[in-house]
Amino acid sequence: MSTVALISPLSDAERSEIEAEVAHLPDRESAAIDALMIVQKHRGWISDESLSAIAKFLEMSPAKLDGIATFYNLIHRQRVGRNVVMVCDSVSCYVMGADGLAQKVQDHLGIKFGETTPDDCFTLLPIVCLGACDRAPTMIVNEDLYGPVKEEDLAEVFSRYT
Repeated sequence: MSTVALISPLSDAERSEIEAEVAHLPDRESAAIDALMIVQKHRGWISDESLSAIAKFLEMSPAKLDGIATFYNLIHRQRVGRNVVMVCDSVSCYVMGADGLAQKVQDHLGIKFGETTPDDCFTLLPIVCLGACDRAPTMIVNEDLYGPVKEEDLAEVFSRYT
């Protein structure tokens, strides 16, 4: 079986969205991050097959695209739950109690960093900085920023995503 047959093709919607980004850039490779984020938005994560399909579409090597994908912590190269929770562990958040918050989030969800709940609802990841130091300690669920987060907020916050 050829390698090409194993590549999961991009959907028409994914191709269209990527082409819209390419149109504003000097070359196809410049759309690499946008293309990865577009496919992730549709599929939830970037599998090896998806990465190969994107690389082929952008006329670049899969190795070069994987280097880009693995550099950015908002691009998921492993399957994640429907909701991705990231707890900031920057210096500002740490000083304001992020280590305690991280433990409370793990206890509340029943998982450790890098794990996904058995129902695939939440994946928990650390993140170096969310850029909201004035609201420390912070966390993000999907694209929703929370802070300062207190233990008593967790049940209500997570109930929005179940």
